[in-house]
Amino acid sequence: SSYISVIAISDRCNSDTVRTDAPCFFSSVPSQPVPPLAQTLQNYLRALEPLLPPEELNHTRRMVHEFSRPGGLGAQLQEGLERRARHTKNWISDRWVQWAFLESRQPLPVHSNPAISLPRRDYNDWRSQLVFASKLIAAVLDFKAKINTGQIPMEYMRGKPLCMELYPLLFSSCRIPGPKHDSIAHYGRSRRSPTHITVVRNYQFFQLEVYNSDGSQLTEGQIHSQLMRIRSQSWKTDKEPMGILTSEHRHTWGEAYNRLLRDKLNKESVRLIETGLFSLCLDSPVMRISDEKYASRKAAQILHGGGTFSNSGNRWFDKTLQFVVGEDGSWGLLYEAATIEGPPIATLLHHILQYCDNPNPQRAPLIPLPMPKKLYFNIDREIKRDIELAKQNLDILINDLDVNVFNFKRFGKDLPKKYNMSPNSFIQVALQLAYYKVHNEVCPACDIASQRMFRGGRTEYIRSPTSQTLMFILAFDDPSREAKLQLFREAVDAYTALTDLALNGHGIDRHLLGLKLQAIEEGMSIPKIFMDTAYGLATHWKLRTGQVPANTDSVMCFGPLVPDGYAICYNPQADHVHFSITAFNCCEETNAETLAHTLKDTLCQLQELLQPTPGTPE
Repeated sequence: SSYISVIAISDRCNSDTVRTDAPCFFSSVPSQPVPPLAQTLQNYLRALEPLLPPEELNHTRRMVHEFSRPGGLGAQLQEGLERRARHTKNWISDRWVQWAFLESRQPLPVHSNPAISLPRRDYNDWRSQLVFASKLIAAVLDFKAKINTGQIPMEYMRGKPLCMELYPLLFSSCRIPGPKHDSIAHYGRSRRSPTHITVVRNYQFFQLEVYNSDGSQLTEGQIHSQLMRIRSQSWKTDKEPMGILTSEHRHTWGEAYNRLLRDKLNKESVRLIETGLFSLCLDSPVMRISDEKYASRKAAQILHGGGTFSNSGNRWFDKTLQFVVGEDGSWGLLYEAATIEGPPIATLLHHILQYCDNPNPQRAPLIPLPMPKKLYFNIDREIKRDIELAKQNLDILINDLDVNVFNFKRFGKDLPKKYNMSPNSFIQVALQLAYYKVHNEVCPACDIASQRMFRGGRTEYIRSPTSQTLMFILAFDDPSREAKLQLFREAVDAYTALTDLALNGHGIDRHLLGLKLQAIEEGMSIPKIFMDTAYGLATHWKLRTGQVPANTDSVMCFGPLVPDGYAICYNPQADHVHFSITAFNCCEETNAETLAHTLKDTLCQLQELLQPTPGTPE
């Protein structure tokens, strides 16, 4: 049996890796439980304690008490959810995807699609770019073949099997815009599954068939010769950047999409992009600046393309899976979060990196290949106007986003492990402390925990701060090291306990959302508990956080959830931690660089707390 060691985005005690063994595909995982109502409400009040003044907390307590009385509204909605759980594969996942993604009208770049930037490849010219891109395509097709033949090994976390249902959805799927809400199309399920990918260069899209007529996969050599042909057909021209349309506000793009598809040629070109297995974006070089800033520029490039004068026209943001390969050795991927989660992406990346390390001497068969098909569009005045507007709006969004990527080299996850602390919990407490130092308050933060140990499970939030974290922060300037160390340990342990609850299907956020959506479905007015200012405050996530799901030096990056917030991704390796912090420039209170500096100092102070240098007062 094979073992792939991938640290799950959700696996919050980093001693556990996701283990894979027997080559089975669909797992017999249990259904996701509906947590007990009393437990969720009690944990909700506990989560509010560090955030609210006492009189507001008492007001909310009374509301919660009213909601939870026997035979009351809460019990009625809970019964509805339990009924739904008995009759559906998963009582919350579909509703969650609909509510959090498909009904959201915000643009996909920055706000929704996560980007993963990988260590720069050792080249700086277009020839090597195409050689690497060919290898990358071959690696992804090899991974797809393993999915098709059921050879993706079963994954386990903490000894429990994980739901594998997301894997087939990686390929030939796409988000489709709509005026009121979007939908997701899966084209890989049809009898005649698509056999092409889409390659984009200089804003021009190509259909590249990646299988021979006998069904065998194109070799790296064959793919390379086809990419050379694409390059020769896509010199910089005055072509309109059609892909920019997909970066728009979803309502605007939904209307433009309908206009675009009225034309037969446009409809055919769009369908080929949507049905392709995945997209490959061949980017022109990122402007080289200092090494320190280059990491941030590179991550931003994967996330949004760098602007309309750079590579943003080389994206189709609705596509589930887009690989970006730059002429300067930068590379990474962008994925659409309504369709797919971090952990399957991590497994795919791990496979790509392994595949790229092994030379593949396969000889290319001497079969003449058809010319890659260039996709054309008829652009009338209306569509031209749509593109111009989309360009302006995307550049405004990109200029508003501050991206700060850095590698913290003083220590990695081995330090907290040495003191029996979960590395993820350690970092989460550090984030709250750093935020407090900059803003003089703690704030609602969400971290992502997987629910894949349940059938059709997606994600749950782990909330912070806890009361224990607040007590530690308030005592941080206390000279007594022993007392402070004890409070720090209690804060880390409290976060680990919340993580365990979430991983066992007993988090609070999906349950609260489920109750609210159940009321709407049953035609009731929204219960008062969700109209309370406390609920609004508690779900105004000023810190959106995520652990990168990989055992490689990669950096994940996405934008904040709220205008006055931050998004922080981190990838803890044994002796260093990669961080990316984003914030919006339009908010005067937030500053990614200030928070980054403060976080570095805070981590050093926590190391000092655990390992005092001689002469430090006890």
